[in-house]
Amino acid sequence: MKAVEIGIFKKQPKGFSAFIPHPFPPKNGLAFSSNILIKNETATRLIGKLDGVTKRLPDVDFFLLMYLRKDAASSSQIEGTMANMVDAIEAEVQTNADIPEDVDDILHYIQAVNYGMTRVIEDNFPITLRFIRELHEKLMDKARATHFSDPGEFRSSQNWIGGTRPDNARFVPPPVAEMHSALSDLEIFLHAENSIPTVIKAGLIHAQFETIHPFLDGNGRTGRMLITFYLWKVDFLEYPVLFLSSYFKKHQDLYYEKLSSYHNGRVFEWIDFFLDGVIEIAHEAIDIVDKITKLREKDMQKIQMLGKRAAESAMPVLQELYKQPIANNALIQKWTGYTRAGTQSVIDRLIEIEILTPKDKDKKYGQSYVYREYLDIFIGDEK
Repeated sequence: MKAVEIGIFKKQPKGFSAFIPHPFPPKNGLAFSSNILIKNETATRLIGKLDGVTKRLPDVDFFLLMYLRKDAASSSQIEGTMANMVDAIEAEVQTNADIPEDVDDILHYIQAVNYGMTRVIEDNFPITLRFIRELHEKLMDKARATHFSDPGEFRSSQNWIGGTRPDNARFVPPPVAEMHSALSDLEIFLHAENSIPTVIKAGLIHAQFETIHPFLDGNGRTGRMLITFYLWKVDFLEYPVLFLSSYFKKHQDLYYEKLSSYHNGRVFEWIDFFLDGVIEIAHEAIDIVDKITKLREKDMQKIQMLGKRAAESAMPVLQELYKQPIANNALIQKWTGYTRAGTQSVIDRLIEIEILTPKDKDKKYGQSYVYREYLDIFIGDEK
């Protein structure tokens, strides 16, 4: 595939070379191969199918929350976080504030996406540079950072990727003045009417944002959020249910390689990789919806077989477990208003019919319980 020069490396007064983006998108346009256009049609069809099957879920918000946790864990792991989705769910149950920094990374990501969703839904806020800065502020404010992150503010100094300084870095993004010019082009591109297919445009937005690297820290996580927010805001998704971070984490070295190839002119290699990700994740999410539907039917039948009174006390707990699949006695009391003893009786019944499992069988006090079969649908090979 033919290279498309989207910028040049230019030597700076301090001796290192930085990337200077050309006006974006390229003035001569982008001519996509038939292979890429076919992949784009497949990706578009699968996104439509995902949107359709998601609508059939009686608790789409719970599915969305679980998928957001999955994405938050994967996106944070790309940046070096060791915690996982289960750690984050457990932290949400804790009443103390002693949350490990790795877990807090994930919780900050969830907080930022939830904030963005509220902005889009309640305020009908457009995807602008201001919106991006607000996401970053929620992501990085009082969060762990490798260095000063200046939450919510574009950088006012040079940054770099890899290495210990700009002259031995793997990549040096645009200097501040050129960064602002490139961001302005990107904001216009976000709202421009053009012939670029929507899914491909989402991939270009992400790669261009990462090339500009406008923050001192948190660029990767912010940029990955943008993919979903863009597709949702332009009504390509009715619900923001397409999250690609687990694909990028699974192929992390290739992800970095393809982003590097992007700013070196091999734009179509990046798009090809990105579309493969959309196809893979859409397939996975459709499969998850199907598994949830079947599990729900099976477990509701189990509860109904307990008898009317026992079923009436257990059913509200099952409904909450779709949102919070790790719970303890105190949390379930909060959900239901039952006494501690009554709550434990419901828990024991759910254990007997193999819906709940004690998290630590040797633990006598403060036991947590896991809706294991449901949680495993989302965790998959990540356990």
